[in-house]
Amino acid sequence: MNEALVVAVAVLWVLVIALVIAVFALARQIGVLYERVAPMGALTIDDGPKVGDLAPAFNLTGLDSKKVQVGAPGAFSTLLFFLSPTCPVCKKLLPVLRSIARDEGQWLRVVLASDGDEAKQRSFYEKAALTDFPYVLSTDLGMAWKVAKLPYAVLTDEQGRVRAKGLINSREQLESLFTAKELGVGSIQEYLQKA
Repeated sequence: MNEALVVAVAVLWVLVIALVIAVFALARQIGVLYERVAPMGALTIDDGPKVGDLAPAFNLTGLDSKKVQVGAPGAFSTLLFFLSPTCPVCKKLLPVLRSIARDEGQWLRVVLASDGDEAKQRSFYEKAALTDFPYVLSTDLGMAWKVAKLPYAVLTDEQGRVRAKGLINSREQLESLFTAKELGVGSIQEYLQKA
């Protein structure tokens, strides 16, 4: 009986040691994987105006009946955010846009853009409490930027030049547009390719 107990304890110790080695090996592999996987920025689609080009200028009227200039030089950089009332990811990002507008308001203006039925858009605008943002309806604006999927964002600088753009699904991807502007590149992926 004692011999069986000693053998069982020995086997258990061998298993514990093997598990400890496996945990360290997995931890090392996670570290290697973390180094290989770069941060994912906004997905840049090659259609529409290129980064560095002058943005197409539009003089539009917002849902609040105020004039909104998009793409023209101005005192602030502009984040043009394309959304839809039927887009769940767009709705998820609205609190992020509010936070960004509040935190970056000294240099950034956020403009929301969509197209479609004005009554539905106005209902969404009021229900989602978006009155702090200029909200424009323009099919031509979306066509000029070749927006095919939503949510999509474009960052232009004070001179009206495109600094970053892409398909946005999270706060990190939205903030990657600002990082790309700071680094002087079109996207985080472009920066990583150069590095």
